[in-house]
Amino acid sequence: MARMTGGEALAKQLAIEGVKVIFGVPGVQLYGALAGLRDEGKIRFITTRHEQSTSYMADGYARASGTIGVALVVPGPGLYNAAAGLSTTYSASSPVLMICGQVPRAQIGKDIGVLHEINEQLDAIKPVTKWRKRVLQVSEVPGLVHDAFEQLRTGRPRPVEIEMPPDTMEEEGDAELLPPSTAERQAASASDINKAAEMLLAAKDPVIYAGGGVVVGNAFEPLAKVAEHLQAPIAMSPEGKGAVSDHSDLSLGAGFWPKSRLRQYVETCDLVLAVGSRLAAAPFPAEMKVIQLDVDGDEIGRNYKNTTGLVGDAGKTLSLLLERLRTSPARASRKGEREGLRAEIAEDGRQQPQDQIMRSLRDGVPADALFTADMTQIGYYARPFWPVYHPRTFFTSSYSGNLGYGYPFALGTKVARPDKAVVAACGDGGFMYNCQELSTAVKDKINVVCVVFNDSAFGNVARDLDEAWGGTWNANLVNPDFVKFAESFGATGMRAKDPTDVGKLVRDAIQLDRPVLIDVPVGRMPRPNFFAPRRAPAKYQK
Repeated sequence: MARMTGGEALAKQLAIEGVKVIFGVPGVQLYGALAGLRDEGKIRFITTRHEQSTSYMADGYARASGTIGVALVVPGPGLYNAAAGLSTTYSASSPVLMICGQVPRAQIGKDIGVLHEINEQLDAIKPVTKWRKRVLQVSEVPGLVHDAFEQLRTGRPRPVEIEMPPDTMEEEGDAELLPPSTAERQAASASDINKAAEMLLAAKDPVIYAGGGVVVGNAFEPLAKVAEHLQAPIAMSPEGKGAVSDHSDLSLGAGFWPKSRLRQYVETCDLVLAVGSRLAAAPFPAEMKVIQLDVDGDEIGRNYKNTTGLVGDAGKTLSLLLERLRTSPARASRKGEREGLRAEIAEDGRQQPQDQIMRSLRDGVPADALFTADMTQIGYYARPFWPVYHPRTFFTSSYSGNLGYGYPFALGTKVARPDKAVVAACGDGGFMYNCQELSTAVKDKINVVCVVFNDSAFGNVARDLDEAWGGTWNANLVNPDFVKFAESFGATGMRAKDPTDVGKLVRDAIQLDRPVLIDVPVGRMPRPNFFAPRRAPAKYQK
């Protein structure tokens, strides 16, 4: 044992667990932790301008790096602000550790009006965390941090939270630092793998549906080899994009909306191997046989009942499944058949002006660049249509759908992958949620290119109200001059004369290797073909 403060114990155990970066906002209940991090010296601390951005950046860091993201906030309003990002992290199964302060030990739960006090703070954060604990004694700090990493490295990788009162951070005590967590996710059982292999080998036309669990589980290589052996093409959810390169003839993309060409094809197949997906957005015909591979056993059959479950890590389970499949000969190539199908799918549902704008943007972005699609028209359109050629290069807010997550999230991805170009596609409404993080980008030299598609409105809402609810109302916005706004922080501002100029501007911006904001004025865009039509009450129907 060694004598140290709780803040020192926290910092040292985080470093042992491999933490390289923490995104946080300094505050009065955190001084002991901040001093410990400062003196430990091995962990980079990036100060954000809003607590919401701490969890968004930590999420971006985690998903881009394939490691664990860490955030630090004060209790009460700090944690509530950060909860928006935790909701995205939770929905995307992203491993993020949230470290939160508390009120002094003797005042916890007393409801006496202490600064930042929230009664039952652990319960308040429960809906968007997998696990949460409070530490009160210095001696317990290393063990709790170690337990948090055990949780992050086992089961489903959702966010966890630990909280510590300021007096625990500041006082000295005896604490024993622990070796780093070596926990690993396990493969599915041999009997279940054998049963799945028999079903796949018996199927004449199997297809694979790849969700975000392929990315989380680093299952790219065994997935492609299983698909090649079976000659089974791969459809993807938006979160699963990059599971296989869109250059590959195995990829059928992510255009899986009702009546799409991809869905029509999948419904002709006789077996689906679904990997790392909740299947919430892929309602197969009731008679379809589905093998559902997921690290979370609770997901098996939750959204689609006719399933055979494989509970285990995607990468490890697919590797063992491949070994079993290889006891039978590989199937003859169906590449030519797939190429024809791919051409049909690629053009299905295209519409203007979204398609021209997105194609211009994609032409200006390197093949291996990291791209974040915020909740905006081009972001929506990118989910099925943005070509992805490398894993961990396309990001969404999953089912949480957080408006405004895009820019701070992209900053986190750039911190994780400083060697890659990073581009965020935002709307003017969403960008203004966290536009102050231009300050963070400039201060910490986080060279992200942010493209703001500017229609001076919450455009999706305005269109919905007009189309189905008797006319738009209060969805219009007043924006700053975005070029001048960027320049006021010391970033570079650009403006497109035409939306299809965006690709050239992005290409030029990436070469500058500094924070850039590109203002792209656009008009209202039509409802994407893959969006379900809005049905208003009879009194508003035209």
